[in-house]
Amino acid sequence: MNQDNIAYQKFALEVLGVTFVNLDLLITAFTHRSYLNEHKKTVKQHNERLEFLGDAVLELVTTEYLFNNYSEQEGILTNWRSSLVRTESISAASARLNFESMLRLSKGEKRGTDRARAQILANTYEAVIGAIYIDQGYEASREFISKSLLITFKEILETGSWMDSKSHLQELVQSTAGQTPSYRVLSEEGPDHDKIFSIGAFVNGKLLGQGKGASKQIAQQQAADMALKKLNETKTD
Repeated sequence: MNQDNIAYQKFALEVLGVTFVNLDLLITAFTHRSYLNEHKKTVKQHNERLEFLGDAVLELVTTEYLFNNYSEQEGILTNWRSSLVRTESISAASARLNFESMLRLSKGEKRGTDRARAQILANTYEAVIGAIYIDQGYEASREFISKSLLITFKEILETGSWMDSKSHLQELVQSTAGQTPSYRVLSEEGPDHDKIFSIGAFVNGKLLGQGKGASKQIAQQQAADMALKKLNETKTD
């Protein structure tokens, strides 16, 4: 067994808690498409098929967990599930497990933006689930997801981060100040078919956040997100 394989085997056992029968599955899970393009003679597969499978397993495990543990209606459960499986949540899970150290990327992707890297980490998390599912079965996949992702759900509930930014801001402001945020268009740029809206989020006439977007809804969400960050900073000061 070469040194790379030994490293992946150790990572699987110590970090994932899994002893792979077919270690190539795990190595493929960490192989980005860009790496294959640079190593065509030695590497034949990238992780996108495993990602496709892992995405379905992740959604089933998350749905099963919420259904079995909470009695809320479908709409709330759907929002909760979305908060768990969104890119930010699963890339954060990958980061906590130091997936980045095992990624096989092209030289160009290694120099990519933080946003691009977060997407790659999220995709890799799903690919690893797919690899575990094929090699070890559903129960092993469920255990991995429970330990690495579902443990964060309590914090998601406590912070209200499962809500979209506008809903979260409204609930927070109503509970602390007894008021409702309002949104105003600050400016419009560009022609009618390609406008960019700048919108402010106001509480009691005070501007708390500002956002821009190709639609008023997008700009409002950005403004609400900025307002939430400002309010959280105020809390910690």
